[in-house]
Amino acid sequence: MNALQAVEGQLEWAERPAPVCNAGQIRIKVAAAGLNRADLLQRAGLYPPPPGVTDVLGLECSGVVIEVVGNSRWQVGDKVCALLAGGGMAEEVVIEGTQALPVPQGLNLIEAAVLPEVYATAWLNLFVLGKLQPGEKALIHAGASGVGSAGIQLCKAFGNPCWVSVGSLDRLAYCESLGAQGGVLRGDGLEALRDFAPFDVILDPVGAKYAPLNLSILALDGRWVMIGLMGGRETTLDLAKLLSKRIHLMGSTLRSRSLEDKAQLLADLEAKVWPLFSSGSLSPRLEQSFSIKDVEAAFASLATNKVSGKLALVIDEHLAA
Repeated sequence: MNALQAVEGQLEWAERPAPVCNAGQIRIKVAAAGLNRADLLQRAGLYPPPPGVTDVLGLECSGVVIEVVGNSRWQVGDKVCALLAGGGMAEEVVIEGTQALPVPQGLNLIEAAVLPEVYATAWLNLFVLGKLQPGEKALIHAGASGVGSAGIQLCKAFGNPCWVSVGSLDRLAYCESLGAQGGVLRGDGLEALRDFAPFDVILDPVGAKYAPLNLSILALDGRWVMIGLMGGRETTLDLAKLLSKRIHLMGSTLRSRSLEDKAQLLADLEAKVWPLFSSGSLSPRLEQSFSIKDVEAAFASLATNKVSGKLALVIDEHLAA
Protein backbone atom coordinates (compact mmCIF):
# COMPACT_ATOMS: atom_id res chain seq x y z
CA MET A 1 0.00 0.00 0.00
CA ASN A 2 1.00 3.65 -0.31
CA ALA A 3 1.20 5.86 2.77
CA LEU A 4 2.27 9.38 3.73
CA GLN A 5 5.38 9.85 5.84
CA ALA A 6 7.41 12.82 6.97
CA VAL A 7 11.10 12.19 6.30
CA GLU A 8 13.44 14.95 7.48
CA GLY A 9 10.63 17.46 7.15
CA GLN A 10 9.60 16.34 3.67
CA LEU A 11 6.33 14.60 2.80
CA GLU A 12 6.68 11.28 0.99
CA TRP A 13 3.75 9.33 -0.49
CA ALA A 14 5.48 5.98 -0.89
CA GLU A 15 4.95 2.23 -0.70
CA ARG A 16 4.83 0.68 2.75
CA PRO A 17 4.05 -2.86 3.93
CA ALA A 18 0.33 -3.33 4.58
CA PRO A 19 -0.34 -3.88 8.30
CA VAL A 20 -1.50 -7.29 9.53
CA CYS A 21 -5.10 -7.55 10.74
CA ASN A 22 -5.35 -9.49 14.02
CA ALA A 23 -8.25 -10.71 16.17
CA GLY A 24 -10.61 -7.90 17.13
CA GLN A 25 -9.30 -5.65 14.38
CA ILE A 26 -10.68 -4.39 11.09
CA ARG A 27 -9.03 -3.25 7.88
CA ILE A 28 -10.35 -0.07 6.29
CA LYS A 29 -9.84 0.95 2.67
CA VAL A 30 -9.32 4.66 3.24
CA ALA A 31 -11.40 7.17 1.30
CA ALA A 32 -10.19 10.35 3.01
CA ALA A 33 -8.22 11.58 6.01
CA GLY A 34 -8.59 14.68 8.14
CA LEU A 35 -5.66 17.07 8.39
CA ASN A 36 -4.79 18.41 11.85
CA ARG A 37 -2.21 20.70 13.39
CA ALA A 38 -0.64 17.63 14.97
CA ASP A 39 0.30 16.50 11.45
CA LEU A 40 2.14 19.79 10.89
CA LEU A 41 4.02 19.27 14.16
CA GLN A 42 4.89 15.67 13.33
CA ARG A 43 6.19 16.73 9.93
CA ALA A 44 8.42 19.26 11.68
CA GLY A 45 9.74 16.61 14.06
CA LEU A 46 8.03 18.18 17.08
CA TYR A 47 5.31 15.59 17.76
CA PRO A 48 6.55 12.02 17.30
CA PRO A 49 4.01 9.17 17.49
CA PRO A 50 3.69 7.33 20.80
CA PRO A 51 5.83 4.19 21.25
CA GLY A 52 4.61 1.34 19.08
CA VAL A 53 2.52 3.56 16.79
CA THR A 54 3.22 3.83 13.06
CA ASP A 55 5.05 6.89 11.78
CA VAL A 56 2.54 7.23 8.94
CA LEU A 57 0.73 10.55 9.33
CA GLY A 58 -2.97 10.92 10.05
CA LEU A 59 -5.05 10.93 13.24
CA GLU A 60 -8.45 10.37 11.63
CA CYS A 61 -9.84 8.86 8.47
CA SER A 62 -12.92 7.42 6.82
CA GLY A 63 -13.50 4.54 4.45
CA VAL A 64 -15.03 1.13 3.91
CA VAL A 65 -14.34 -1.99 5.97
CA ILE A 66 -12.67 -4.62 3.76
CA GLU A 67 -11.57 -7.18 6.38
CA VAL A 68 -12.83 -8.24 9.81
CA VAL A 69 -10.99 -10.69 12.07
CA GLY A 70 -12.81 -12.32 14.99
CA ASN A 71 -15.97 -11.14 16.68
CA SER A 72 -16.89 -7.58 15.75
CA ARG A 73 -19.83 -5.22 15.40
CA TRP A 74 -18.48 -4.39 11.94
CA GLN A 75 -18.99 -6.19 8.65
CA VAL A 76 -17.22 -5.99 5.32
CA GLY A 77 -18.77 -3.13 3.37
CA ASP A 78 -19.59 -0.94 6.38
CA LYS A 79 -18.80 2.77 5.97
CA VAL A 80 -16.89 4.04 9.00
CA CYS A 81 -14.72 6.82 10.31
CA ALA A 82 -11.91 6.25 12.79
CA LEU A 83 -9.90 7.93 15.53
CA LEU A 84 -6.23 6.97 15.27
CA ALA A 85 -2.91 7.48 17.00
CA GLY A 86 -1.39 7.50 13.51
CA GLY A 87 -1.63 5.91 10.08
CA GLY A 88 -4.74 7.52 8.60
CA MET A 89 -3.06 9.02 5.54
CA ALA A 90 -2.65 5.71 3.77
CA GLU A 91 -4.52 3.52 1.31
CA GLU A 92 -5.36 1.10 4.12
CA VAL A 93 -5.41 1.22 7.89
CA VAL A 94 -5.86 -1.55 10.46
CA ILE A 95 -7.45 -0.63 13.78
CA GLU A 96 -9.19 -2.09 16.78
CA GLY A 97 -12.91 -2.28 16.09
CA THR A 98 -13.54 0.04 19.05
CA GLN A 99 -11.67 2.86 17.28
CA ALA A 100 -14.29 3.13 14.54
CA LEU A 101 -17.64 4.88 14.39
CA PRO A 102 -20.39 4.68 11.78
CA VAL A 103 -20.55 7.51 9.26
CA PRO A 104 -23.35 9.78 10.55
CA GLN A 105 -26.52 9.64 8.51
CA GLY A 106 -26.57 12.31 5.82
CA LEU A 107 -22.78 12.80 5.62
CA ASN A 108 -20.42 11.60 2.92
CA LEU A 109 -17.07 9.93 3.50
CA ILE A 110 -15.03 13.10 3.02
CA GLU A 111 -17.11 14.96 5.62
CA ALA A 112 -16.92 12.00 7.99
CA ALA A 113 -13.12 11.92 7.74
CA VAL A 114 -12.79 15.26 9.57
CA LEU A 115 -15.03 14.39 12.53
CA PRO A 116 -13.30 11.95 14.91
CA GLU A 117 -10.24 13.90 16.05
CA VAL A 118 -11.83 17.31 16.62
CA TYR A 119 -15.11 16.13 18.07
CA ALA A 120 -13.36 13.67 20.36
CA THR A 121 -10.98 16.44 21.47
CA ALA A 122 -13.73 18.99 22.05
CA TRP A 123 -16.01 16.55 23.87
CA LEU A 124 -13.22 15.18 26.06
CA ASN A 125 -11.90 18.55 27.13
CA LEU A 126 -15.09 20.55 27.48
CA PHE A 127 -17.50 17.97 28.83
CA VAL A 128 -15.46 15.12 30.33
CA LEU A 129 -12.46 16.90 31.84
CA GLY A 130 -14.01 20.37 31.86
CA LYS A 131 -17.29 18.99 33.27
CA LEU A 132 -19.39 21.69 31.63
CA GLN A 133 -22.89 21.75 33.08
CA PRO A 134 -25.91 23.25 31.31
CA GLY A 135 -25.80 27.03 31.53
CA GLU A 136 -22.12 27.27 32.44
CA LYS A 137 -19.98 29.60 30.32
CA ALA A 138 -17.03 28.54 28.17
CA LEU A 139 -14.18 30.41 26.50
CA ILE A 140 -12.57 28.76 23.47
CA HIS A 141 -9.28 30.17 22.27
CA ALA A 142 -8.54 29.74 18.54
CA GLY A 143 -12.27 29.45 18.07
CA ALA A 144 -12.22 29.14 14.27
CA SER A 145 -9.92 26.10 14.32
CA GLY A 146 -11.21 22.58 13.76
CA VAL A 147 -11.43 21.88 17.50
CA GLY A 148 -12.85 25.34 18.11
CA SER A 149 -15.53 24.86 15.45
CA ALA A 150 -16.54 21.58 17.05
CA GLY A 151 -16.45 23.04 20.54
CA ILE A 152 -18.67 26.01 19.68
CA GLN A 153 -21.28 23.75 18.11
CA LEU A 154 -21.22 21.36 21.07
CA CYS A 155 -21.63 24.26 23.51
CA LYS A 156 -24.65 25.51 21.58
CA ALA A 157 -26.17 22.03 21.38
CA PHE A 158 -25.77 21.33 25.10
CA GLY A 159 -26.83 24.71 26.46
CA ASN A 160 -23.50 26.40 27.21
CA PRO A 161 -22.98 30.01 26.12
CA CYS A 162 -19.44 30.39 24.77
CA TRP A 163 -17.07 33.11 23.64
CA VAL A 164 -13.93 32.92 21.51
CA SER A 165 -10.62 34.52 20.71
CA VAL A 166 -9.75 34.59 17.00
CA GLY A 167 -7.44 36.27 14.51
CA SER A 168 -9.79 38.34 12.34
CA LEU A 169 -13.27 39.83 12.05
CA ASP A 170 -14.15 37.28 9.37
CA ARG A 171 -13.25 34.45 11.71
CA LEU A 172 -15.20 36.03 14.54
CA ALA A 173 -18.25 36.23 12.27
CA TYR A 174 -17.70 32.57 11.36
CA CYS A 175 -17.67 31.58 15.04
CA GLU A 176 -20.79 33.59 15.74
CA SER A 177 -22.51 31.82 12.84
CA LEU A 178 -21.78 28.53 14.62
CA GLY A 179 -23.29 29.76 17.87
CA ALA A 180 -20.63 31.73 19.75
CA GLN A 181 -22.01 34.65 21.75
CA GLY A 182 -19.10 36.86 20.74
CA GLY A 183 -15.38 37.22 21.22
CA VAL A 184 -12.24 39.26 20.70
CA LEU A 185 -9.46 39.58 18.13
CA ARG A 186 -6.10 38.51 19.45
CA GLY A 187 -4.41 41.36 17.58
CA ASP A 188 -6.42 43.85 19.62
CA GLY A 189 -5.38 42.18 22.87
CA LEU A 190 -7.51 39.89 24.97
CA GLU A 191 -8.40 42.24 27.80
CA ALA A 192 -11.88 42.77 26.35
CA LEU A 193 -12.65 39.18 27.38
CA ARG A 194 -13.08 40.56 30.89
CA ASP A 195 -16.38 42.05 29.70
CA PHE A 196 -17.76 38.51 29.28
CA ALA A 197 -16.07 36.93 32.32
CA PRO A 198 -16.08 34.99 34.55
CA PHE A 199 -15.84 31.72 32.59
CA ASP A 200 -16.45 28.29 34.06
CA VAL A 201 -14.29 26.47 31.51
CA ILE A 202 -11.48 27.68 29.24
CA LEU A 203 -10.31 25.50 26.36
CA ASP A 204 -6.76 26.64 25.69
CA PRO A 205 -4.48 25.51 22.83
CA VAL A 206 -2.20 28.54 23.27
CA GLY A 207 -0.49 28.12 26.64
CA ALA A 208 2.01 30.57 28.09
CA LYS A 209 0.98 33.72 26.24
CA TYR A 210 -2.61 33.61 27.49
CA ALA A 211 -2.02 32.01 30.90
CA PRO A 212 -2.10 35.03 33.27
CA LEU A 213 -5.29 36.37 31.70
CA ASN A 214 -6.92 32.94 31.76
CA LEU A 215 -6.32 32.73 35.47
CA SER A 216 -7.82 36.16 36.09
CA ILE A 217 -11.03 35.58 34.10
CA LEU A 218 -11.90 32.12 35.38
CA ALA A 219 -14.78 31.77 37.81
CA LEU A 220 -14.56 30.27 41.27
CA ASP A 221 -13.99 26.52 40.81
CA GLY A 222 -13.21 27.20 37.12
CA ARG A 223 -11.64 24.54 34.92
CA TRP A 224 -8.74 25.45 32.65
CA VAL A 225 -7.97 22.72 30.12
CA MET A 226 -4.73 23.17 28.19
CA ILE A 227 -4.49 21.23 24.92
CA GLY A 228 -1.60 22.97 23.16
CA LEU A 229 1.36 25.32 23.45
CA MET A 230 1.04 27.52 20.36
CA GLY A 231 1.91 30.56 22.52
CA GLY A 232 4.87 29.07 24.38
CA ARG A 233 5.58 26.71 27.26
CA GLU A 234 6.92 28.96 30.05
CA THR A 235 5.04 31.61 32.00
CA THR A 236 4.61 33.11 35.48
CA LEU A 237 1.39 32.61 37.43
CA ASP A 238 0.08 34.00 40.69
CA LEU A 239 -0.46 30.72 42.52
CA ALA A 240 -2.29 32.48 45.33
CA LYS A 241 -5.01 33.35 42.82
CA LEU A 242 -5.05 29.75 41.58
CA LEU A 243 -5.49 28.59 45.18
CA SER A 244 -8.06 31.15 46.31
CA LYS A 245 -10.27 30.61 43.24
CA ARG A 246 -9.95 26.80 43.54
CA ILE A 247 -8.95 26.59 39.87
CA HIS A 248 -8.53 23.19 38.24
CA LEU A 249 -5.63 23.40 35.74
CA MET A 250 -5.37 20.35 33.48
CA GLY A 251 -3.05 19.36 30.68
CA SER A 252 -4.70 17.12 28.12
CA THR A 253 -3.60 15.16 25.06
CA LEU A 254 -5.77 12.71 23.14
CA ARG A 255 -3.27 10.85 20.98
CA SER A 256 -1.44 9.11 23.83
CA ARG A 257 -4.56 7.92 25.69
CA SER A 258 -5.11 4.20 26.01
CA LEU A 259 -7.30 2.23 23.62
CA GLU A 260 -9.71 1.66 26.50
CA ASP A 261 -10.02 5.40 27.17
CA LYS A 262 -10.57 6.10 23.50
CA ALA A 263 -13.14 3.31 23.20
CA GLN A 264 -15.19 4.87 26.01
CA LEU A 265 -14.84 8.32 24.49
CA LEU A 266 -16.03 7.11 21.09
CA ALA A 267 -18.94 5.25 22.68
CA ASP A 268 -20.00 8.52 24.33
CA LEU A 269 -19.71 10.35 21.01
CA GLU A 270 -21.82 7.77 19.22
CA ALA A 271 -24.53 7.91 21.86
CA LYS A 272 -24.63 11.63 22.61
CA VAL A 273 -23.08 13.52 19.70
CA TRP A 274 -23.43 11.49 16.48
CA PRO A 275 -27.27 11.79 16.42
CA LEU A 276 -26.86 15.57 16.30
CA PHE A 277 -25.24 15.33 12.86
CA SER A 278 -28.26 13.47 11.54
CA SER A 279 -30.58 16.14 12.95
CA GLY A 280 -28.50 18.97 11.50
CA SER A 281 -27.53 20.42 14.89
CA LEU A 282 -23.85 19.75 14.20
CA SER A 283 -21.79 20.18 11.03
CA PRO A 284 -18.37 18.90 9.92
CA ARG A 285 -17.35 22.43 8.88
CA LEU A 286 -15.24 21.09 6.03
CA GLU A 287 -13.67 24.14 4.38
CA GLN A 288 -11.76 22.37 1.61
CA SER A 289 -10.62 18.95 0.44
CA PHE A 290 -7.40 18.21 -1.43
CA SER A 291 -6.33 15.24 -3.50
CA ILE A 292 -3.43 13.32 -1.97
CA LYS A 293 -1.51 14.46 -5.07
CA ASP A 294 -1.83 18.01 -3.70
CA VAL A 295 -0.75 17.16 -0.17
CA GLU A 296 1.88 19.92 -0.05
CA ALA A 297 -0.79 22.51 -0.82
CA ALA A 298 -3.02 21.09 1.90
CA PHE A 299 -0.29 21.30 4.55
CA ALA A 300 0.63 24.81 3.41
CA SER A 301 -3.00 25.91 3.66
CA LEU A 302 -3.33 24.67 7.24
CA ALA A 303 -0.04 26.30 8.20
CA THR A 304 -1.38 29.76 7.27
CA ASN A 305 -3.64 29.70 10.36
CA LYS A 306 -6.40 31.13 8.17
CA VAL A 307 -8.48 27.98 7.78
CA SER A 308 -11.93 28.15 9.37
CA GLY A 309 -12.95 24.61 10.21
CA LYS A 310 -11.30 21.55 8.69
CA LEU A 311 -9.29 20.32 5.70
CA ALA A 312 -9.40 16.81 4.27
CA LEU A 313 -7.08 14.76 2.08
CA VAL A 314 -8.87 12.55 -0.43
CA ILE A 315 -6.95 9.28 -0.66
CA ASP A 316 -9.29 7.33 -2.98
CA GLU A 317 -11.34 9.59 -5.24
CA HIS A 318 -13.57 6.77 -6.51
CA LEU A 319 -14.42 5.56 -2.99
CA ALA A 320 -15.03 9.10 -1.73
CA ALA A 321 -17.27 10.06 -4.64
